[in-house]
Amino acid sequence: MNLLKTKIQGLYILSADVFADQRGWFMESYSLKKFRELGIDINFIQDNYSYSKKRGVLRGLHFQTEPKAQSKLVRCIKGRILDIAVDLRKESLTYKKHCKVLLSQKNKKQLLIPKGFAHGFICLEDETEVYYKVDEYYFPEHEKSIFYNDPELNIDWEIENVILSNKDKNAPLLKDLELDKSI
Repeated sequence: MNLLKTKIQGLYILSADVFADQRGWFMESYSLKKFRELGIDINFIQDNYSYSKKRGVLRGLHFQTEPKAQSKLVRCIKGRILDIAVDLRKESLTYKKHCKVLLSQKNKKQLLIPKGFAHGFICLEDETEVYYKVDEYYFPEHEKSIFYNDPELNIDWEIENVILSNKDKNAPLLKDLELDKSI
């Protein structure tokens, strides 16, 4: 397993070793031992799985506040997504900056998103499936969203006609959220 740094501290792209032969392929998508060897000390406790019917489905930008903030390990197991992580750590040099990563069934990359980030993705193909691990359970009272097209964040989602849930359509702008020093 290889750990690739991004332009944002603490945000990593993981690529696994893939062993292929005439039957197909095999890879380890997660190994606690290998994560510890790479210096990643996150205790994942739940796996989540989403299915999106159409290209253009956008999910996000979501996060949970402390003390229930979540780290995530995200991968696309069918189709392709443009995955976005926004740094909301006020003390960070990259506060309000975002990173975009193409995750796909073909490239088998994963995005490791630490606590303190908002997360979202847009499906680039019909019939897309995303699988991700979290290190904290869902707590509605700690859930927050940011409007996906917030002008302050200036994210190019690369698709104009997006499909949103009602929750995401009505998400506030970042400037309208009351965030503590640590989310």
